[in-house]
Amino acid sequence: MRPLCLLVLLIGGSNAADIKTVHFQSEDHATKLVGYLFEPAGRGPHAAVVMLHGRAGPYSSLAKGVYTAATLSKRHKEWGGFWAQRGYVALLVDSFGPRGYPQGFPRGSYESRPSEVSEQTVRPLDAYGALRYLRKRSDVIADHIGVQGWSNGGMTVLVTMSDQAPGIDHPTPETGFRAALAEYPGCGMEAIKGHYHSYAPLLMMIASADEEVSPKICETFAKRAKASGSMLESVVFEGAEHNFDDPGKKKQSNPANRHATEEAMRRAEAFFADRLLR
Repeated sequence: MRPLCLLVLLIGGSNAADIKTVHFQSEDHATKLVGYLFEPAGRGPHAAVVMLHGRAGPYSSLAKGVYTAATLSKRHKEWGGFWAQRGYVALLVDSFGPRGYPQGFPRGSYESRPSEVSEQTVRPLDAYGALRYLRKRSDVIADHIGVQGWSNGGMTVLVTMSDQAPGIDHPTPETGFRAALAEYPGCGMEAIKGHYHSYAPLLMMIASADEEVSPKICETFAKRAKASGSMLESVVFEGAEHNFDDPGKKKQSNPANRHATEEAMRRAEAFFADRLLR
């Protein structure tokens, strides 16, 4: 019998033929972004989710120079399909490809990555460009849009949800994102040090055995953010590793990762249902 998390992921998956490629402008007013759209059944209008990839980019490591909907990583296709099957329009944003880095960046490269892909100053502008694009669509409820990010994309989410975020003035749940999910982000960024206030509900999911970022720093950040009035909820998955929801056999062979994946999907579905579908 298959583990529950893998069964759920397989149910939520999408074929490349079901995924539309779209283009829209970043709020940097200079970059034309590529996005991959997962659409639910029915005319809508629907709530929506913007999806932000991690440091490896949105594509499979087996893409071999072909960067299209057909070569998206399994995790992004599974999550996009997961949201579409639950009635959301999901938009995966490629922040790296349009800037010349479609293959993403290797582990341990944080200090040497170019500033034009910064999760602190650039990628939040991409998130708000995606928000603007979705709000113009007739099949989307304009003020019922959430954002989800993994790793570097999760770091982008933390900055994007700050009331001092670049790309939007005086954000509120009505003018910005209504809710946000950040999976295993790094929490030591300069942009979120000191005072931090999330303008909308934020769920942060931390892996206790994370080998790429510090879970302790994220727990400290969460306490500080909540103390300043942020609507932030954090959960720590014991024994789980970075990228715990990667559906590959290697990652899912760890029981802690399988449990974290199941719980992350359950919590994510309930969190967005409560904040985006009401």
